[in-house]
Amino acid sequence: MSALKRDNRGIVIAATIVVCWVGLLAYLLTNYTVNYSSPLTYLFVLVQMHLYTGMFITAHDAMHGVAAPGRPKLNKAIGTIAALLFAYNWYPRLLPRHHQHHKFVATEHDPDYHHGSFWPWYFSFLKQYITWWQLLLMAVTFNVLKYFFPVDNVILFWMLPAILATFQLFYFGTYQPHRGEHAPDNRHKSTTQSRNHLWAFLSCYFFGYHYEHHEKPYVPWWQLYKEKY
Repeated sequence: MSALKRDNRGIVIAATIVVCWVGLLAYLLTNYTVNYSSPLTYLFVLVQMHLYTGMFITAHDAMHGVAAPGRPKLNKAIGTIAALLFAYNWYPRLLPRHHQHHKFVATEHDPDYHHGSFWPWYFSFLKQYITWWQLLLMAVTFNVLKYFFPVDNVILFWMLPAILATFQLFYFGTYQPHRGEHAPDNRHKSTTQSRNHLWAFLSCYFFGYHYEHHEKPYVPWWQLYKEKY
């Protein structure tokens, strides 16, 4: 299986996402003056949101052993760092839940699944993955950051993008592909986006190609588009 072969590309891509997130955040907190009438302000919010999502997708790749294939300790380290940077998610807690999702997809044993409409499902999803420790650490970090940086910058470029990224991940990676009824022969109980690689990347790092991910979970996100025919 390709996931067992050493491949440094996943490591480089993971590092690039983390460095871009850290670097842009540092710039936005220290050097950018918020102007609510400027489209650039909102563009930066969206870019930070997308990078947040990229960090979670990186942690997700690590859960499948493909962030650093053939290097289990490094793979786990990448997953742990990426998850922590995304609102203090704890990788060892996420790992078994995600594999439970793959094993029991769209059933009562699937922690990602909720039989209902968008908002009840979204809050059910959050309850599965957010802990009081995370909320406490986020609150402490917010109060530390606002002591050193303008509070508007902290809210717009550190806090708000993390919240928006949960919507991005949930809608494109859970709700849209798994909602509704699926044909009996659809063993992954998942739909997939129409083939449009640009939109698939911008929407959620190709995870709209969700049936393809369940079919081949050992394919890293940056190769997933190749499975879309």
